[in-house]
Amino acid sequence: MDLRREFIEELCYPAVQCNAIYENVYLLGTSLARPVIARAQIAVAQRTGCFAVSHGCTGKGNDQIRFELAYYALQPTVQVIAPWRLPEFYRRFAGRNELLDYAAQAGIPVTSTKSKPWSMDENLAHCSYEAGILEDPNTTPPTDMWKLTQDPTKAPDAPEDFTLHFEKGLPTKLVYWDNGKEKAVTDSVELFLTVNAIARRHGVGRIDIVENRFIGLKSRGCYETPGLTCLRAAHIDLEGLVMDREVRALRDQFVTFNYAKILYNGPFFSVRTHPPDP
Repeated sequence: MDLRREFIEELCYPAVQCNAIYENVYLLGTSLARPVIARAQIAVAQRTGCFAVSHGCTGKGNDQIRFELAYYALQPTVQVIAPWRLPEFYRRFAGRNELLDYAAQAGIPVTSTKSKPWSMDENLAHCSYEAGILEDPNTTPPTDMWKLTQDPTKAPDAPEDFTLHFEKGLPTKLVYWDNGKEKAVTDSVELFLTVNAIARRHGVGRIDIVENRFIGLKSRGCYETPGLTCLRAAHIDLEGLVMDREVRALRDQFVTFNYAKILYNGPFFSVRTHPPDP
């Protein structure tokens, strides 16, 4: 299913509109994608008569919660199969090495290797890198780990200008230069992908953090979020021109903080699962 427009218009753009950010640094690239994926998964399950859905999230991550809260909110009766919480599964596959061995034996193509033992999660907005050697916060990420953005030390020295138009806090138009010709795009998907491409070639959007997960663990994550970084920065600058300071302060305290928290923790689809008592 092509969920790009839903992802951009229903998740990424509202995040830009309220400057959503987690612990002052993380732009929620993985968190933004989960509601769209879960909703589509439940739609397919309902259409094909499935009684259960499954996910491959580990038992120590946030994504298991994000997916399952979404599943149960959208279809409370659905059953969830989570292999990483099944003893017969995790006793056989105790870690990444066992999984890589199995993939090699079964001929399953995977991007991870024993020399590059980290997990990756990529969508239109970002790519995340976690686990393996990255679990030591004193380990500098290898230069060949990053896949979305140009190395900032090798990015062009010359700046690249573009103009973003917003309406009610949402990006509506991008004007940029391509081979010396001025171009303009208004389609949300094309706009997002074009800003992404500009940011990627200039090494924009890399962060390396240790964050507090909802389940109580601290986790080191390296993230690339190129286009979303540009859009959010532009929106913040725009607010400096047009937004009243008291309104902005209230929004920062309530909407920005809580929208990010809801995205990060997972209760995006908050619904009553049972009818109220008569």
